[in-house]
Amino acid sequence: MAKSPNRLLASLPSDVFSALTPHLKTVELKFGDVLAETGRPIRQVYFPYSGVISLVVELDAGRMIETALVGHDGVLNAASALDGKVSLNKGIVQMAGSAGTMDVNRLRRLANELEPFRALLIRHELVLFAQSQQSAACNASHSIEARMCRWQLHMRDFAGSDDLLLTQDFLAQMLGVRRPSVSLVATTLQKAGLIKYTRGRIRLLNIPGLQKRACECYGTVKAHYQRLRPAP
Repeated sequence: MAKSPNRLLASLPSDVFSALTPHLKTVELKFGDVLAETGRPIRQVYFPYSGVISLVVELDAGRMIETALVGHDGVLNAASALDGKVSLNKGIVQMAGSAGTMDVNRLRRLANELEPFRALLIRHELVLFAQSQQSAACNASHSIEARMCRWQLHMRDFAGSDDLLLTQDFLAQMLGVRRPSVSLVATTLQKAGLIKYTRGRIRLLNIPGLQKRACECYGTVKAHYQRLRPAP
């Protein structure tokens, strides 16, 4: 049987993955789709095959700040699905793609029957928690340039592409800063030959250069994934 495009599913033993496959339905993830609402019941669990989902905290006056990202090596809504309660985050599609979805009740039953699957979901939630903690520390301690470089590198890892489709307005909202600040940093990085920015698109040109300018949070979060999620 072919491996799943989702690395989390691909890391499961073949017999466990075979038991899950009939219950996965492929859906399109469109930019801006809301897949989870804070305080509302979870109905579907998403295993991204491509694209990126942002977990955000909503503040007063309609502002949002990103706390974590979920890409093709993760899952959205799994923890809430396991205990049958509500979502603790708002989940928004940040980069379009596709995902395998499963009904919450079905996932809960399969997780209770298949221990390796349940253990993997719990391990992934530990990674998300660590990512959220690191994001809070990063926002409080590091410069906008370092945070933006870190964010672009994370997006590249989760999306599997050097081309990122997004606007400066959206990026500013995710970083919790003003748009002029993002524009200034983007101009600086472009002049340094690290990125190429056009309207609605960022192409990463020099990954080692971006890594040097990014804060340590990029390496820390990446190491969490390597330690807590088994390799495919």
